[in-house]
Amino acid sequence: MPPTQNPPQRVHASSTGTSKPATIIFLHGYGDDADSWLNIAQQFHSAQKLPHLSWIFPNAPHNHEAMSTAWYTPTSFSPIPVGRSSKPEDEGEEDEFNEEGENEILESVEYVCGLIDEEVKNGVPVERIVVGGFSQGCAVSLVLGLASRYAGKIGGVVGLSGYLPRGPKIRAGREQFKKNGEGKGVMKIFMAHGTKDMLVPMRVFRDAKARVGYTLGENKNEVLECHEYEGMGHVTCGPEFRDMCSFLERVVPE
Repeated sequence: MPPTQNPPQRVHASSTGTSKPATIIFLHGYGDDADSWLNIAQQFHSAQKLPHLSWIFPNAPHNHEAMSTAWYTPTSFSPIPVGRSSKPEDEGEEDEFNEEGENEILESVEYVCGLIDEEVKNGVPVERIVVGGFSQGCAVSLVLGLASRYAGKIGGVVGLSGYLPRGPKIRAGREQFKKNGEGKGVMKIFMAHGTKDMLVPMRVFRDAKARVGYTLGENKNEVLECHEYEGMGHVTCGPEFRDMCSFLERVVPE
């Protein structure tokens, strides 16, 4: 962990001594920190939802170039390059990407994989671990689920108001996932977005949804769950968390 990165915050499961523990690791977005998201776990527990679920909220390191906390240096990305097809099968290595940014994303992915390692050592089955996040946290979570050493092995991925980053290394990992038929495994994916998101526009979300579906292969309709929230910007909302709760109850049931 870099010296400018604070340790994760943890909210333990409200029901002690459960025989079926589960964990969600949830990543905040750019310029934010773990403290801002602790109330989600507290609200779920207050409503007696998912009492067996422990929550881990990692803190992104301080990014000196961005002068803020970030899982990777933000760039003016072009998710659907002008003049190019947006079909996922037409995605090529010449698509625009920032190599340094891709490496930073993969470093953050590996950091979260280390948190998964610790949960597994502590007795949580890997298929009962979910990784999710908001905005940048969503981007890192999707890459982890589709192109990391835990690709397809965790129970689920939750992606809120984010996108699927591009880059040759990430693409190679996704192609390996597809080739191995990992989309037929236990992992489920939940993606949600607001129709009035101006930071990550709807076209970016729909492109990400198509490329995630392409990676999952023929099983995508059984694995991928997507929601669009009318009028919602680059924020979260109650209906979104209710849908997320229902997803988690199915993926890591008590």
